[in-house]
Amino acid sequence: MSHVVIRGIPFATRLRAAKGGARQLLERDRARARKFLAGKSHHTPLGTALSAKVHSGTSGSSTANSSIDVTDSGVTYTMQVGVGNPATQYTLLIDTGSSNTWVGANLPYNPTSSSYDTGNTINVSYGSGTMSGEEYTDTVTLGSSLVIQNQGIGVASSAQGFEGVDGILGVGPVDLTEGTVSNTADVPTVTDNLYAQGTISSNLLGIFYEPSSNADVANGELTFGGTDSTKYTGTLNTVPLTTTSPASNYWGINQTVSYGTGQTILNTTAGIVDTGTTLLLLATEAFRAYQKATGAVEDPTTGLLTITPQQYANLQSLYFKIGDVTYDFTPNAQIWPRNLNSILGGEESQIYLIVSDLGSSFGSGLDFINGFGWLQRYYTVFDTGNKQLSVATTAYTDANTN
Repeated sequence: MSHVVIRGIPFATRLRAAKGGARQLLERDRARARKFLAGKSHHTPLGTALSAKVHSGTSGSSTANSSIDVTDSGVTYTMQVGVGNPATQYTLLIDTGSSNTWVGANLPYNPTSSSYDTGNTINVSYGSGTMSGEEYTDTVTLGSSLVIQNQGIGVASSAQGFEGVDGILGVGPVDLTEGTVSNTADVPTVTDNLYAQGTISSNLLGIFYEPSSNADVANGELTFGGTDSTKYTGTLNTVPLTTTSPASNYWGINQTVSYGTGQTILNTTAGIVDTGTTLLLLATEAFRAYQKATGAVEDPTTGLLTITPQQYANLQSLYFKIGDVTYDFTPNAQIWPRNLNSILGGEESQIYLIVSDLGSSFGSGLDFINGFGWLQRYYTVFDTGNKQLSVATTAYTDANTN
């Protein structure tokens, strides 16, 4: 089996604060957190096909509100994916929280000589979106050396909540596809098939971000089947996924969080690493301890914590102990990029913190969410095959980009 380490498959990051500014972003994060805390599945099948047209933006059934996925996110990631031979290029949302890959929400599917209609139907509901249609198999091209034969592809006849994109590239665990396609137990993901077809040697996905002060920018890279040592410093720290529920249902790990060198604000406990959460969310007791230690106050406009320039000068690092390694989350990493304050609906001169209240007490089985603001500072490996997660520092861990 060959080992292909893919470098430079870019994806673009888009913040979705929209008209509601930081309050809408914060509500997305907290709504997503509530679903995680309730142990909800990332997505569930729809009982019946929808009659809405592909471009409809109307809300779906109440079933959609019980799921967790990319449509709940305050931040999204897109990449160009080729489908067919010759390939049509589609802009797909990358989702570590769902596993079906499908197209047709905007740009129609174009069958070619490599396309095969399985005769099965696909129905998937998402947190604020739905799709239904037919299941095909086709050639999928993620990069010049990442070509998948006979990949299961949903072709939407109706889709809601996916304006501006053509569908989803689902890279979560395969069991999330159970029950979504008729007459089918599950649908192997793109990563599963890359591994099964010998293109990659491990069933894992590496994610790298370069912190940016722009709202929509190609600042991320994916590595399928290996890790890109040019994107991280030092060594990878690998830990097993937590067994504590409900964090164990997702990409859950155990960690300890301290403020400065002498104050533990969150004793070793379970939580999750989540690409779809924008902020860094801590259990209420830990959040209050952090707020007291920093002297921050809640900004009435954005709902985020804010600090003065003097308080920022005195801000201490947060320390995350994961396994046997402690990671320094610097003062600059804890603040929102000041060039993006307008997205928050905030003031240009204000300093906003990205640490926020998870909205639940310590001991819930999911006491933190390390979201996008945290992930930007580290290289992360989601290892489905071995049920583990790895973290490493990068050249941007200590950067002063914010």
